[in-house]
Amino acid sequence: MRRPGEAERSAADFTALYEARFVDLAGQLYAFTGDNSETYDLVQEAFIRAWQRWATVGKYEDPVAWVRRVAWNLAMSRYRRLQRSRSMLRDVSQVAPGMEPDRVALVAALRTLPEQHRRAVVLHYLADLSVTEIAVETGAAVGTVKSWLHRGRVQLAAALQIHEGVDR
Repeated sequence: MRRPGEAERSAADFTALYEARFVDLAGQLYAFTGDNSETYDLVQEAFIRAWQRWATVGKYEDPVAWVRRVAWNLAMSRYRRLQRSRSMLRDVSQVAPGMEPDRVALVAALRTLPEQHRRAVVLHYLADLSVTEIAVETGAAVGTVKSWLHRGRVQLAAALQIHEGVDR
């Protein structure tokens, strides 16, 4: 059972650790990521996880080591995800041997669309699903799918620089 004031001391200890070590940890991780914004997000996430487990982590001999390890694990996961994505993007022309330049341009333009719009466009035009089938698959309303398709087509046309049915 907690003594009166123990929760406050625990929160104060966490705050002190955060204030004392956040910048140091961010500096260490920045050397790996090279991205200030991403680094701060990763270290912030590690501290959030520490706070969620502070009853345990706060008792460790060196709680900052736990936070550092979590931040590094998050950074490595992010790095692996980015590597896989980059690899897939580099290999887009190898998805189908002899892929025509128009197809490569279409795939590149599709990547510029927001995820929901891209999914709707691909399912409708490439998978040949109806608006109703897309709505069922995505759990969205039929009107929402129609909106995604409309906006996706407009953005796709802009990305491909297609105006009034003429490719420029």
